Amino acid sequence: MVRVYSLRTLDDGLTVLYRSKSASTGRIGRIVFRNALELQDIDVVAINDPFIDLDYMVYMFKYDSVHGRFKGTIEAKDGKLVIDGKAVTVYAEKDPAAIKWGEAGADYIVESTGVFTTIDKASAHLKGGAKKVIISAPSADAPMYVCGVNLDTYDTKHKVISNASCTTNCLAPLAKIIHDNFGIVEGLMTTVHATTATQKTVDGPSHKDWRGGRSVNNNIIPSSTGAAKAVGKVIPSLNGKLTGLAFRVPTLDVSVVDLVVRTEKSATYDEIKAVIKAASEGDYKGVVAYTDEQVVSTDFIGNNASSIFDANAGIQLSPNFVKLISWYDNEWGYSRRVCELLLFAAKKDKEAGL
Repeated sequence: MVRVYSLRTLDDGLTVLYRSKSASTGRIGRIVFRNALELQDIDVVAINDPFIDLDYMVYMFKYDSVHGRFKGTIEAKDGKLVIDGKAVTVYAEKDPAAIKWGEAGADYIVESTGVFTTIDKASAHLKGGAKKVIISAPSADAPMYVCGVNLDTYDTKHKVISNASCTTNCLAPLAKIIHDNFGIVEGLMTTVHATTATQKTVDGPSHKDWRGGRSVNNNIIPSSTGAAKAVGKVIPSLNGKLTGLAFRVPTLDVSVVDLVVRTEKSATYDEIKAVIKAASEGDYKGVVAYTDEQVVSTDFIGNNASSIFDANAGIQLSPNFVKLISWYDNEWGYSRRVCELLLFAAKKDKEAGL
């Protein structure tokens, strides 16, 4: 078992530390935790949350409105969080630099507050003795890695890296398959995105994004997204060729990417489908999935893949102009990639003698 540790924080400020089996709490944090338990390669060793008490932490781990009740055992005992019989240390530091990761034996930290998303801010965790930080969000300056797309460019010298966004994790593998086989001249992406914790249940102030301040319960809300442009960072040959926008919709989980591209090479839609299916069964297996069934969004809750291509939903206007549809569980599938990136980094760092 790889000795990997990581920190994870919730939307509400909860931070979670993993060792060679990973876990976490909060919206994404809890889902990373459940994925880590399934993978059985990452071990939760500590959690940091200055805003909730231990009993409430137990409650948050145990129940989930989308993914259901935690199937294992979880309790508070002697000031620790006990998961399936294993005690997890609980911290309550607001400043990440004050968390003594070294004393806990932590090497890898997963930073998920959504606040410390730059190299400078995320590096605060290194002051406590951690060796590397993985940001579970896009970063303005940290190298971004997307499983199945650019892990071959991983450089062990970087102490802070990013897992990009859930939408980039869906879009980038699909775009790479199309670009490698048919060449993308240009493209536009729309993500129809499920509700996230930053949205409001009733209309309220949102000075930077007026539409974003409207109630999520009864609106389809246009929003900006950097996911398409971020593809250019992980696939340099697509830099400047893709852009996009988002619509936030009142569903709890699962989103869908609508990618419209103009290709260099002419192809029929059947040929494009065949290439994507082959990729999903080959080099992209586990990251890209393929379906030709009459599915809807809830059918993908808990799906491990980053991108599930919907063969029956796409359309083609001409041999060089096509619309492709791909689903993603923006919580579960993304969290699986966080765990896999952590393990990949640990493996490569160990091979490098770090």
